[in-house]
Amino acid sequence: MPRVCAFTGRRTVAGWTKSEKGKRKDGGVGNKVKGRTKRKVKPNLRKVRAVIDGKPCRVYASTRAIKSGLVVKPLWKSVADSE
Repeated sequence: MPRVCAFTGRRTVAGWTKSEKGKRKDGGVGNKVKGRTKRKVKPNLRKVRAVIDGKPCRVYASTRAIKSGLVVKPLWKSVADSE
């Protein structure tokens, strides 16, 4: 199961880190890149119970999707029975 948000599609992305050397000088050229390494930027995912197609199921959701209200959580069973 890939770690992808079921609502926004956020996933792990790859990028580069730079190691730089040097300092800013008056009239100089500034920092110089002395090396690059690959890095991963992972989304902030949580495993939540959400209603998808009318059925509650466990999916990964990004915290941004949870906070913005895209995730609809199922009703508690005791609350549903009392109505």
